[in-house]
Amino acid sequence: MNDELQLPCFREAFYRREARSVPAARKFTAQALAEWGADTAAGADAVLLCVSELATNALLHGVPPGRGFRLHLYLEREGLLRVEMHDSGGGTVRTPELAPNAETGRGLLLVAALADKWGVGERDPGKVVWCEFAVRG
Repeated sequence: MNDELQLPCFREAFYRREARSVPAARKFTAQALAEWGADTAAGADAVLLCVSELATNALLHGVPPGRGFRLHLYLEREGLLRVEMHDSGGGTVRTPELAPNAETGRGLLLVAALADKWGVGERDPGKVVWCEFAVRG
């Protein structure tokens, strides 16, 4: 972690309900991690994959037409990186029961496998789906 940073660090971005928002969220996250010098035990690729999955889920399931979603990144003093995806849609978030040959539905399973913790919080309207990673250094 960059010794010159004043912790905690925070970044926020808003994305429209469009496919190009997923790579934009990934790029935004990669830039923040690089600026912060944040190295997680899982690695930057794991963080970026989780951001992609959460952003995709927000687009497909959490963002009503004409709205968008918000990405929050926190680097805490306690050596913790927290990723939050805020959307304004309803619905329940859960890891699905999948058939072995299912072609979709593995996003939250990937997040659960790669992140140290993940969960869902309430907001009005909508929800916050988050994941956390331990930061080395």
